[in-house]
Amino acid sequence: MTLPIPQSILDTDLYKFTMQNAVLENFPDVQAIYRFTNRNKDTTLFTRECFERLQTAVSHFDQVKLTPAERVWLAKTCPYFPPQYLDYLENYRFKPEQVHIEFVPVNGDKGHIEMTAEGPWVETILWEVPLMACLSETYFTTVDNDWSYDGQEDLAYQKGKALLEAGCVFSEFGTRRRRSFHTQDFVVRALIKATQDLPNSGKLTGTSNVFLAHKYGINPVGTVAHEWFMGIGALKGYESVNDLALEIWETTYPNAILLALTDTFSTTAFFQTFSKNPARAKKWHGLRQDSGDPLEFAPRAKEVYVKMGIDHREKMIIYSDSLNLDKALTLKKQADEIASFGIGTFLSNDFVKVSDPKSKSPALNMVIKLAEVNSKSCVKISDDLRKASQ
Repeated sequence: MTLPIPQSILDTDLYKFTMQNAVLENFPDVQAIYRFTNRNKDTTLFTRECFERLQTAVSHFDQVKLTPAERVWLAKTCPYFPPQYLDYLENYRFKPEQVHIEFVPVNGDKGHIEMTAEGPWVETILWEVPLMACLSETYFTTVDNDWSYDGQEDLAYQKGKALLEAGCVFSEFGTRRRRSFHTQDFVVRALIKATQDLPNSGKLTGTSNVFLAHKYGINPVGTVAHEWFMGIGALKGYESVNDLALEIWETTYPNAILLALTDTFSTTAFFQTFSKNPARAKKWHGLRQDSGDPLEFAPRAKEVYVKMGIDHREKMIIYSDSLNLDKALTLKKQADEIASFGIGTFLSNDFVKVSDPKSKSPALNMVIKLAEVNSKSCVKISDDLRKASQ
C-alpha cells in the first residue's frame, strides 16, 4: 500500500505559501505550535493501524521538495513571490521530528489520535494541509473501507456542470479533507472538462491545490487564513488586530489580489474596524465568508461599503463555509455578480457507503489550528461556536 505523502511540496493550498512568505518577511523568529482536533471525537475513532501508518507516512515527508521546474512555474504564475522566498522554499524540507503523534486507546484497537507540530512558525506553517490530507487518506484505507470510486468522476463532472449552468464562479478548495489525492485529481480533471463543454456558462477560476494547478494548467487560488489573524493577535494584542493583520498583509503583497477573511474574531468586530478605514476598504478587492449565516453576509457587507461611499458591486464576496450545490445556488441568486465560491469537501470527499448507497460515507470533521506562538495561546472566535478554538 503506497504511503499517502504529498505528491510534491506544491501538493497543498496556495494560502500556505502566501502566509509562509509573509511570516518569513515579518515574523521569522517566532515559535509556533499547531494542534489537531477531531471535531467528531465522540463518534469517530481511529485504529492503531491507522495511527501507525500515519506515523510511517509522516516519517517520509522529508523526501518532498520543490523541483527546479516547479520553481520556474511558480515564479511565473505567482509573481508576487520574491526570489528570496523561492530560494527559501526550494531549500525547505519537512522535519518529521517536529510532529508529535500519540494514540489514546478507547475501545480495544480503537482510540483517539492526538497530534501537534512544533517549531519555527515559518516551518511548521506548511504541516497543516498535508497532515490532514494524509490522515484522511489513511483513515479511508484502514478504518472506513465501505466506499468506492465507482461513478465519482462523473459525479464531480455533473456538479461542475450544474454550477456552470447556473452561472457560478467557483474554485476547487478540497485538499485538506480530500478522500485521497486520486479523488482530488479526478475532481479537478472533471471540473475542467465541464468548463470545456460549457465554455460560455459560469467560470472555474482554479484550484487551491498548487500541484494540481501546475499539472492541469489552471490558476492556483487562495486567500489568507485564520491563523494569520490568530498569530498576530497573540503576538501584538487584540485591540487593533484586524487592522494590523490587513496592514502587514497588504505591505507584503502590494500587487496581489487582496481578499479579507472576516470571521476570525467575529465578523461584527471585523466590520467595526474595516468601516473606520475607507482607504483600506477601497484597496482590498473583496471579503471571504467562512462561518455564520451566509445569507446575512452580503447585505451586511453592502451596508458597510455604502456607509463608506464605496460601490459594493465593485467588490467580490467569496463564500467558503461547507458549501454544497444547493447552498451555492441560493447564494448566487442573492449576491449575483459579486459572489464567488470556494468549494471543498463537497467536491473532494462526497461518497456513499457501498453497503447502503442511501447513506453517506462522511468525511472526517477535523482541523489543525495554530495553538500557540511564542508560548502565547491563540484564539479563534468565529461566527459559529463549533468552529471556535483556543
